[in-house]
Amino acid sequence: MTESWAVDAMYLEGMLSISAAMDANSRPIYALMVLEKTREYPILKLIKRAQAAGIPVEQVSESDIDALANGNTHGGVIARVGERHYVALDALAAGDPAPLVVMLDGVEDPFNFGQSIRAFYAAGAAGLIVRPRTWHTAAGVVARASAGASELMPTALAETVEAAAEHFRGRGLRIAVADKTRAVSIYDADLRGGLLLVIGGERRGVTRSFADSADLRLAIPYGRAWDQSLGTTAASAILAFEIMRQRKG
Repeated sequence: MTESWAVDAMYLEGMLSISAAMDANSRPIYALMVLEKTREYPILKLIKRAQAAGIPVEQVSESDIDALANGNTHGGVIARVGERHYVALDALAAGDPAPLVVMLDGVEDPFNFGQSIRAFYAAGAAGLIVRPRTWHTAAGVVARASAGASELMPTALAETVEAAAEHFRGRGLRIAVADKTRAVSIYDADLRGGLLLVIGGERRGVTRSFADSADLRLAIPYGRAWDQSLGTTAASAILAFEIMRQRKG
């Protein structure tokens, strides 16, 4: 199965996700559906914004929205959207002398994926790389879990993690992986300078051959002896803000 986080005619739910997609022009928005007779100011403001952009607005029943939404946190507004726009790989590092580019490879849970993007976006990452993937319900879940950051984060595609690494190594970035084997503590590593950080999924992680080819193998030290790995979301947040701390310190 090929990989892509969004497909045609999907749905984004809630003010944060939809507003972020409009702010970033990250994907086409075919229609905005709002709860009929709504008087909530933020939604009325979003309606005006959609109308100004030529996006059709439909007033629908709560049951109509519930039937399309993945959960009950839509807040009375949902948008029918198309496939996400992607940028070129080079655009992720353009104009930044020391970019942090992140690739989340093999993260299978869209909620964890979105939460990880949220951390890296908040910490100032320059961009995200994903593999093409077909996942019909992912865009809405990812956008909601990321508080809209998945729509705001510049995102590019790469067929493989090896292709992404080759591309950015050729442009002077070091390649770092989150991996406990023969790794250095993130608090001892120099994480300044251009960096492509690869984080694998909780089930498989990164392949051993790729980890062996990386310039940096990074481990998060624990406060006690324990053999279990942190979840992707927790590891992403720790890595993101340690990199930010070093760069701002």
